[in-house]
Amino acid sequence: MDLDVFVSAHRAEWDRLDVLLRRQRRLSGAEADELVTLYQRTATHLSLIQSSAPDPQLVGRLSQLVARARSAVTGARRASWRDVVRFLGQGFPAAVYRSRHWWVPTALISTVVAILLGWWIGSHPDVQATIAAPSQLRELTRPGGEYETYYSSHPAASFAAQVWTNNAQAAAMCLVLGVFLGLPVLYILLENMLNLGVGFGLMSSAGRLDTFLGLVLPHGMLELTAVFVAAGTGLRLGWTVIDPGPRSRRVALAEEGRAAVGMAIGLALVLFVSGAIEGFVTPSGLPTWARIGIGVVAELAFLTYVFVLGGRAARAGETGDLDEAERSASVPTAA
Repeated sequence: MDLDVFVSAHRAEWDRLDVLLRRQRRLSGAEADELVTLYQRTATHLSLIQSSAPDPQLVGRLSQLVARARSAVTGARRASWRDVVRFLGQGFPAAVYRSRHWWVPTALISTVVAILLGWWIGSHPDVQATIAAPSQLRELTRPGGEYETYYSSHPAASFAAQVWTNNAQAAAMCLVLGVFLGLPVLYILLENMLNLGVGFGLMSSAGRLDTFLGLVLPHGMLELTAVFVAAGTGLRLGWTVIDPGPRSRRVALAEEGRAAVGMAIGLALVLFVSGAIEGFVTPSGLPTWARIGIGVVAELAFLTYVFVLGGRAARAGETGDLDEAERSASVPTAA
């Protein structure tokens, strides 16, 4: 290829593309079409030059021109309030709904494990002795003891923020570490259920189970539901590594991983609510029935949000993943 002749033949097109890219005003429809056409031609020219006569200076100029044109054609999409509304109204609840076959069994099994652990600890003094000395156990479980003062030991706002941060981190770890075949998720779940079972067992053995439930249930129902959702989704992600289904493993992990990241953001908001309840409602002077009632309302509101709003969005095709236009192109795979 004669490079000088090629440049002379196409320089006007490159210059015109440069002029269109420098326009400060909005392009007309005809100008936009012209920009796309010139972008495609220039990209082809660049490819020809790189393969036939790779002049460094010309390749550099055309590479920069093509990059600018690609940015102008594809655009850099900015998040808007519409995206936030769509995420909260459709994407997040649909993603939680689609994972229900994982997190609902996870919640049921984990709750049974916590109750059995609590019963075992509460009915076996020898097991309690391995947890702490008798004097320490009495200090934990007595009226006004450490189990009760824990919720009022710090200012409500800072306590709520601390609780929210810790729980959000635990949920995020479940979602992210699920890719390691779900094994870290099982460990996090067991640790949480063990802590819950220890409190349940010690307080029941001291005859103060009603106090324990009055302290845990207001915030614990929503908090544990969020943890179970995160754990179930993490386990689902781990299973995707083992069995991606009809999709390639890379595509399956990308799709489920993007949905999991979105769920981490949504669950952080849910845990913010449970943290606020734990910081302001649990240690309040409200009657036990009122505090538990607030927790029940919050839990029912979340479940309604997931199974009604999320179910409707999921049946309409919402998955919690990015819009198709925002995903990387993928090659279809055989079922």
